[in-house]
Amino acid sequence: MNITIPSVRKARLLAGVATAATFLSLAATPAFAQQAPGAGDTATPADHAADSGGGDIVVTGTLFRRTDTETPSPITVLTADDIGKRGITTVQGAIQTLSANNGPALVNSATANGAFAGGASAISLRGLTTSSTLVLFDGLRAAYYPLADDGVRNFVDLNTIPDEIVERVEVLKDGASSTYGADAVAGVVNVITKKEIKGLHATAEAGISQRGDAANHRLSATFGYGDLSEQGYNVYVSGHYLNSAALYNKDRGYPYNTDDLTGLCSRTGTTGQLGVCGPNNIENGATNGVFNGLSSRTTAFMVRPFDATNTTPLGRYQLLNGCQGLTPYTLSDSDYAGNPTAPRTVCQQDVTHDYGQIEPKMQRWGASAHLTANIGNAQLTGEFNYERSESSYTGLASIIRAAAPAGIDFPAYTTAANATILTLPVYICPRGTTVACTATNGTLNPNNPFAAQGQLARITGRLPTSTEFNSSQSDVFRAALGLHGNFGDWNYAIDGTAMISKLTTVAKGYVYIQHLLDEIADGSYNFVNPQQTSQAALDYLTPTQINHQNSHLYQVQGSISRDFFQLPGGPLQVAVGGAFRHESLYDPSGNPDYNGPTERYFRLNAFGATGKREVESAYFEINAPVLDMLEINGSGRYDHYSSGQSNFSPKIGAKFTPIKQLAIRGTFSKGFRIPSFAEAGALPTTGYVTAPLSSLPPDYIAQHLTAGGLPNLYITQCLTNVCVGETTVGNPNLKPEKSRNFTAGAVFQPVHNISFTVDYYNIEKTNAITSVDFGSAIANYYATGQTSFNGVTITPDEPDPDHPNATRRVAFAQGSFINANKINTSGLDFGARGTFNLGSKVKLTSNIEATYIINLDTTFPNGTVQHYAGTLGNFNLTSGTGTQRWRGNWQNTLDVGPWSLTATAYYTSGYNYSAEDQPGGVAGDCGLVPTNAGVPYQPCNVKSFISVDMHGQVKVADRFTLYADVMNVADRKPPIDGATYGAYLYNPVVGESGIIGRAFRVGAKVDL
Repeated sequence: MNITIPSVRKARLLAGVATAATFLSLAATPAFAQQAPGAGDTATPADHAADSGGGDIVVTGTLFRRTDTETPSPITVLTADDIGKRGITTVQGAIQTLSANNGPALVNSATANGAFAGGASAISLRGLTTSSTLVLFDGLRAAYYPLADDGVRNFVDLNTIPDEIVERVEVLKDGASSTYGADAVAGVVNVITKKEIKGLHATAEAGISQRGDAANHRLSATFGYGDLSEQGYNVYVSGHYLNSAALYNKDRGYPYNTDDLTGLCSRTGTTGQLGVCGPNNIENGATNGVFNGLSSRTTAFMVRPFDATNTTPLGRYQLLNGCQGLTPYTLSDSDYAGNPTAPRTVCQQDVTHDYGQIEPKMQRWGASAHLTANIGNAQLTGEFNYERSESSYTGLASIIRAAAPAGIDFPAYTTAANATILTLPVYICPRGTTVACTATNGTLNPNNPFAAQGQLARITGRLPTSTEFNSSQSDVFRAALGLHGNFGDWNYAIDGTAMISKLTTVAKGYVYIQHLLDEIADGSYNFVNPQQTSQAALDYLTPTQINHQNSHLYQVQGSISRDFFQLPGGPLQVAVGGAFRHESLYDPSGNPDYNGPTERYFRLNAFGATGKREVESAYFEINAPVLDMLEINGSGRYDHYSSGQSNFSPKIGAKFTPIKQLAIRGTFSKGFRIPSFAEAGALPTTGYVTAPLSSLPPDYIAQHLTAGGLPNLYITQCLTNVCVGETTVGNPNLKPEKSRNFTAGAVFQPVHNISFTVDYYNIEKTNAITSVDFGSAIANYYATGQTSFNGVTITPDEPDPDHPNATRRVAFAQGSFINANKINTSGLDFGARGTFNLGSKVKLTSNIEATYIINLDTTFPNGTVQHYAGTLGNFNLTSGTGTQRWRGNWQNTLDVGPWSLTATAYYTSGYNYSAEDQPGGVAGDCGLVPTNAGVPYQPCNVKSFISVDMHGQVKVADRFTLYADVMNVADRKPPIDGATYGAYLYNPVVGESGIIGRAFRVGAKVDL
């Protein structure tokens, strides 16, 4: 088979292979076995191995039992032992380390940075988003997390996995819609629980970083009774508790703990001298003694006098009551003259240091019960799981400024022309006054220092009396029941599951707009001395918002199969089956504007979606070992949705074993992804994306300069970056995404204890669901001023107070979802496993797993192609975390009698500061490299990252084991990434272990 790769990509591929040749010499894969498939036994996708018994198993992606895991499709297996020896405490954490996991994965730390689906974790195989990877529990579907990733994509929360009873995780890195239906485009993650547990097993552990923070601990206990082979039944119960403390930016070293980036400097010349350094982004900060420009984002209020019509300024801003504990800074004469709105003394505040949070506080606990019983020629299984996951994080001081992303026009005190200016009136009146507040029925406003002169006071700042706070509590209930058996030559399997996911989200410290206006009008909030504001007024201003969401899934499926006749390589196996499921989502908006534009909160996003549908399915599979050395497998599935969509998904695969030591395999399949509930029926959903200042047109920047010639703070909203709200609206007429998946590879086992694999994959999605092209519409607005372009409506922000006639920045861009794009990705998976007996009681086991992405491209209807591999693209989709070409891990375990020591290395390649989905972006042009005054202060590429973890354990007695972990042994910091907005100055998908730093954990296991 010939695979043609364009020359440019071929060069990149060869260069990457050469660079990583050593790394790939021992890649991690499932153990290689060349036994023939199991004869005659059948199962549904829900069936799994009798974990303690060995023998035939059902491998993810097939309906038949077999004696090996080497199907025509590539599969990676993570066993509970593998996970434990990596020092990883949760199955969720282990799944996130998979080399095929890339791009828009959702990690727990994203919760602390305002992720849409806060409190959840999800995998993105092949970088094709969380909604293109199907997650199963014992081969059965699971309910969606009630919140959508980015407000758009449905996914299964990995935090709902009952860690203590997991036997293994099988990751099918191939399309599998022919077996499982929708969403199995990039692959399948199948979490398989233990069928049998005997005795009591308990674990206790505790950990902490070497800096004395990021504490965590875990407790678990499992008790099982009964022997399947002797007594015909086994029942076990299990419970666990995990807790991890919050981690804040102020607890980490430079530069992750501050907005002052003047210590980040480029290197110039052959001597490596310091070149351009980063900006000082501290609010009201100064760089090299020169004031950066007036900031309105501190917790010290400033007011500016305006005439009674609120149109003419009558002076500069002034502090309402000093710096309120912040650092005062006095402007020089030249700075004072160059900043005509600034007071002589300003208040400095390092927002990242004071408020930034790296990791959320998380707590999980759950319980499971499981029964397996042999009943004649059948086996009955039943399982119940309950999982609670809680997370919380703090945000910024509460925001009142008019430019806050409320998505509305701020109401006026005077004329409509000033509708977004927050203004303190001259007079205040009791709440409920229905006529104009004047000297006749009111009193002079004590919060307005200009009231006695009959002047209004425009006010800016953040509330020093409250901080934004978010928490989520997820409660998941799951029950499953299955009966598998045979009658005569026929085998049957019936499985059912019910799963309910309930979510409660709580938001505190967010300003309710109408209540803010009420307290401004009646003077009940004390802006002069905020700490003297009554508790009742504080509670009224920032009422707690509680929202309840849920999703449901009910499924039943059954199949029958038998061997029909013998072929030279074994029996011809045929299976047919059918399934029915109901799925629903209820996610009301937590901040709707149904009651008017002021009856809502600042900054709380308004996304939400609801929907329900039923799915009827029929499927089949044929396995034909036509020769001893050739196995051919074909399968197909038809799915019909009550929402009107339907799809047939075929697949064919083959494995050729010319000699015992070599197997060549390949598959071709078609699949689909059903539109998510959010894509089909979302309320207007606003996501805030950022880009460096350099992404804006130079002529636009030139319109918004300070007197010193530097860009003023008006043109940035998200710290140093440009921040735009992109609002998408659901489209009920969307069609399913279609996919074509091709794999080809080989498994080589030169000797019994060493095996190697290499697999090529190529996936193409058509009718890809996407939002309209916001980037082009935004670029067109800055070039022409047009607010409507190619289905996008641009809403400009309020005028620049210093340059009221200049082009306004983009506040919001709105459009709907459409079936428009084609997405193609291809790459190589490498793997190997070696086991070496070095003595009578000494064994070394080595595994490496690595993935190289050749390309990840999006083709638009006009023929334009965007290339993302090796860059920060798809920037909007990944929160700027990018698409790294190389990801891999290398696990080595040395067993010496009762002692065991494991070292695991994780590697992610660097990437370029560019993204073609940003205006004017070209892959590899460093177009997003952070700049200071337009000059880069960081290299064009984010560096690669490698981290090593150590795990050691000793079996003190037959039933007692002690272990210890050292995570991030070298205390490697994550590489600086100044463009991502998924975290502050580092990539959370790549460098989460780096930001935590070196950490330690000790624990004990008891097996009775």
